Amino acid sequence: MMKHFYLLVCLLMTFNSYSQANTEVYLFDLDMSNGNAPLSNPKNISNNHGYDNQPSFWDDDTVLFSSTRADQTDILRFNINQGSTSSWITNTPTGSEYSPLRIPGENAISAIRLDLDGLQRLYEYDIKTGESEAISDLKIGYHVWYNDHVLVCTVLVADRMDLVVIDLDNGSQHTVYKNVGRSLHKIPGTDLVSFISKGSSKNELWQIKSLNVTNHVTDTVLTLIDPVEDMVWLPNGALLIPNDNRISLYNPKVGDTWKDFQVFDKDQVFKISRMAVNPSGTRLALVTEISPKEIVQRQVDTFNKRDLDGFVSCYAENVLAQRFPNDTMYVGKAKMFSNYERFYANTKNAKVEVVKRITLGNKVIDEEITMVDGRQGHQVALYTVEGGLITSMTFIFPNQQTADAESVVQEQLDAYNARDIDAFMDTYSDTIALYNFPNQVTLKDKKEMRTRYDSFFKNTSNLHCKIKNRIVIGNKVIDEEYVTVNDSVITAVAIYEVENGKIVKVTFLQ
Repeated sequence: MMKHFYLLVCLLMTFNSYSQANTEVYLFDLDMSNGNAPLSNPKNISNNHGYDNQPSFWDDDTVLFSSTRADQTDILRFNINQGSTSSWITNTPTGSEYSPLRIPGENAISAIRLDLDGLQRLYEYDIKTGESEAISDLKIGYHVWYNDHVLVCTVLVADRMDLVVIDLDNGSQHTVYKNVGRSLHKIPGTDLVSFISKGSSKNELWQIKSLNVTNHVTDTVLTLIDPVEDMVWLPNGALLIPNDNRISLYNPKVGDTWKDFQVFDKDQVFKISRMAVNPSGTRLALVTEISPKEIVQRQVDTFNKRDLDGFVSCYAENVLAQRFPNDTMYVGKAKMFSNYERFYANTKNAKVEVVKRITLGNKVIDEEITMVDGRQGHQVALYTVEGGLITSMTFIFPNQQTADAESVVQEQLDAYNARDIDAFMDTYSDTIALYNFPNQVTLKDKKEMRTRYDSFFKNTSNLHCKIKNRIVIGNKVIDEEYVTVNDSVITAVAIYEVENGKIVKVTFLQ
C-alpha cells in the first residue's frame, strides 16, 4: 500500500524516451479583475494530434503558432473574431518553421526555419503570399523584436545558447550574455528585454534578467529557486511562470510573494510550457502536453478502428514494450508497427475494452478485456507517458491464478488501518520484498519492515488508507491508495503479488 512508499520509497526509476512533444495550444479570456479565476472560456485552437507550439499574438484577435501537418511543421494563423477560422502562412516541403513573431511595422512574420539538411536560420515570411527570405545567417534558436530593425536572439554555440543583439540596419552582431534560456520578452512599460540566465555552473541558480538593448547592461529581476524555461509578462508588470498544471504569479514591483494565478484540471491542461499574452492583456494562449489519460485513450480508440498509423503515432520513437516488471518484449516504433501490422493481417476482429482505469501522474493503468476473433482475454497495461506520447507499456497477464489474492490484500489493509502490527505482518511472506517500479529494491528484510511499521503506527496520530480503485488479475492485486498521514494525503499505486496465502512482493508507483 501507499504507506510503504511513505516510509521507504526512493525516486522512481522509469524508462524515458523523448521525441517531439504531442502538444496543444489553448486560448483563454484573461480578466485580472476576477481574482479567483482570471482565465476563462478555454478553447483548443490547434486541435491537432502532434506538435503545436510557440504561440504569439499578431494583434489582439489573431494568434500565430507552429503546427504539424503531413510530417512538417508550418505556421498557422488563428483568427478569433472571424468565426474562429485558421489559415496557413507557410508551406515549406524542404523544412519546418517554428517560433513565429510579427515583425514590427511590416505585414510579415519572422520564424525559425529548420531545413531537412539541418540548416537552421531565421526567415521573414510575407503574411499574404508566404514568400520568404533569410534575415540572418546565424543559427538562431529563439528571438524577440526590440524594434523594426533590432533583434535580441539566442544563438546556438556548442552545447549552449548565447544572447546576441543584431542590428539589421548596420549589420552588427554583439554577444551580450552566455548560456541563456529560450524565453525572451519585452518587459511592459520599459525599454528592456528579459531573458533567463542559466548560470556558468550546474550549481548556480537560474535568474530572470533584464537587458538594456542600447548599452547591453544587464540586471537581475528575480533569482529562481527551481529552473524555469518559460515565462510571460502581463501588461501591469507582473510575470507568470508555469509549473505542470498551474500558473504562478509574481510582481517584482509589489514584493516577493508568489501566488497561484490559475490551477487547471490535469485532464484538460496537464503540463504547461509556452505562454503568450495579447497586447491589451485580454487574452492568454498557452501550450500544454496532452494528458496521459487522453493519449492512452487515443491509442485504444485507434487500435479498435484498426488505424495502424494512428495507433503507432501515440508512441515515442524508442517506445519500450515489456512484461511486468521489466522483461523486454521489443523496443521502437518500427518494431511495433511491424508487430501490429502482422497482427491485423492475421485477425479479422480485434477489440479492447477498458473496464477500469487508474491515472497517477504520468502513468495510466488500464484493466482491459480483449476480444480477438471471438476469444476473450484479460490483461492489464501500464503506460508511462512523456511529452504527450507513450514511452513504455508494461503488460500484466493472469499467468498465475490465486483464489485468495484479494482477500489477503484486504486483510493487510484492515490490519494497517487498525494499526495491528501482528496481523499486518502476518499477511506477508518471510521472503517479502518491496520495490519501486519497475525493479528498484527498497526492502528485503521482514524484521526491518516490522520495526519500521511498528514505529510508524505508534508515532502517527492520524493514519488511514482508503482504496479508490482496485484491479485483480491472476495472483496480483493493484490498488490505487489514498493515505492520510497526519495532515497530509498521499496518493500512490501498489501492485501486490500473492503466493500460498501470503504477500511475497509489493511494487510501488508514485
